[in-house]
Amino acid sequence: MSKISPCLWFDGQAEAAAHYYAAVFGGSVDHVSYYPDENLSPSPMAGGSVLLVEFTLFGQSYQALNGGPQFTFDEAISLSVACADQVELDRYFDRLTGDGGKAGPCGWVTDKYGLSWQLVTRGILANYHSDDRAAIARMMAAMMTMQKLDTAAMQAAFDGETS
Repeated sequence: MSKISPCLWFDGQAEAAAHYYAAVFGGSVDHVSYYPDENLSPSPMAGGSVLLVEFTLFGQSYQALNGGPQFTFDEAISLSVACADQVELDRYFDRLTGDGGKAGPCGWVTDKYGLSWQLVTRGILANYHSDDRAAIARMMAAMMTMQKLDTAAMQAAFDGETS
């Protein structure tokens, strides 16, 4: 387990979500803990139901907690995936949106559990390290017209190429 692990709050879907994320991203579900019997401890979920699921994606540990309906995800927190190339980005985008998720602006996807993801290629991320602010502005202007990011179009905008 990592020293710091994001803990994602669910209302009864923690185990299903962890297995889903492990399947989408080639990770693993590492441990499932259960709530004690109802008569031993008050809890937001039924005794014997899943409490906490520990899972790993790309070497990073995560926790999925069944905490009840009090809290839901919003776009204030997202998980950013640095994809190797457009093919990998397309695969994740298609899987996350095709399984009940929805595309948002600028490469964001909200999955079927309500968690937001940012899918971007490493090449585009590297462009943000440039000192050429005009190139970054062109690339960002192109990005603002997209849902799923088109790496080639963003790179062309960064490079100042017009179509």
